[in-house]
Amino acid sequence: MHAPPLDRFSRPLRNLRVSVTDRCNLRCAYCMPEEDYVWLSRDRILTFEEISALADAFGDSGVEKVRLTGGEPLLRRGLPDLVALLAAKPRVGDLALTTNGILLAEQARALCDAGLHRVTVSLDTLRPERFRRLAQRDGLESVLAGLDAAAAAGFPGALKIDAVVLHGVNDDELPDLVEKGKSVGAEVRFIEYMDVGGATRWSMADVVPRAEIVERLERRYGPIAPAPTDPSAPAERFRFADGTTVGIIASTTAPFCRSCDRSRLTADGLWLLCLYATRGVDLRSLLRGGASRAEIAEKIAATWRLRTDRGAEARLAAADRGALAPREALREDPHLEMHTRGG
Repeated sequence: MHAPPLDRFSRPLRNLRVSVTDRCNLRCAYCMPEEDYVWLSRDRILTFEEISALADAFGDSGVEKVRLTGGEPLLRRGLPDLVALLAAKPRVGDLALTTNGILLAEQARALCDAGLHRVTVSLDTLRPERFRRLAQRDGLESVLAGLDAAAAAGFPGALKIDAVVLHGVNDDELPDLVEKGKSVGAEVRFIEYMDVGGATRWSMADVVPRAEIVERLERRYGPIAPAPTDPSAPAERFRFADGTTVGIIASTTAPFCRSCDRSRLTADGLWLLCLYATRGVDLRSLLRGGASRAEIAEKIAATWRLRTDRGAEARLAAADRGALAPREALREDPHLEMHTRGG
């Protein structure tokens, strides 16, 4: 494999997030707050074989890490079959999954056996009534069972918990979430509320910034220190005196655009070079039109070399920062939704 292509800011193409479905079984208020949505057409959704073929082309272009996302990826029937296809590729050195955990208890063992390396479970609260308000569905017990099943399955890589922190909503639960992570051997990552996709009710007043998260953790655990961190990783890691580590993803107040090596493939094959991108490259049409693996790989590499995206930094600098897309735009183009482009 050749060295990965570099974009205009010398960022390599190494990390691909693949959405396998735009459907979700929760309606989290910070992601899907509206009553109804425009869904991707079923005939446009990539088959597992098509995802595998595109993964080969991305591998030829330098991608080493693949993360399966959604919507909720475990809603995609037969997902362990796709995991097995991807895990067999020597160029995929790291294969991960992000899930809300609702269906994880019944699938964790099969996913591990298929070759999945790592799992991240989204969990914003440990209180059933609060979970119901945030997710607009019941399901906390299922998520906790999924966490236990993932811990028992023996995935070779890390188990993580992702929690979006909202001011006045769940910011009083940070230590509780850390302790839950300890109980299942998972590192907790706290995420600043982001103004992306369908977060139509986003406001900076709802964001709990990194500095405040650190301060709240220190009230409980004492001084915390920076821990070794992959410079291209989204989370800045911190270590407590007892050795516990946590991560903080501060994309809203301290973007990491300068080191971002991520791109996203939607379930219908639109390749997005930035989480904030409003347009993408239609790889499904190339694939279904008969383009060869080499031709698709060259298209990927050539597109990446022209990349200048620094979406989070641009949003931080915006004078009139509000929700990224109005409701009308989301209905016209469902690719703008977070549940379509993947987290």
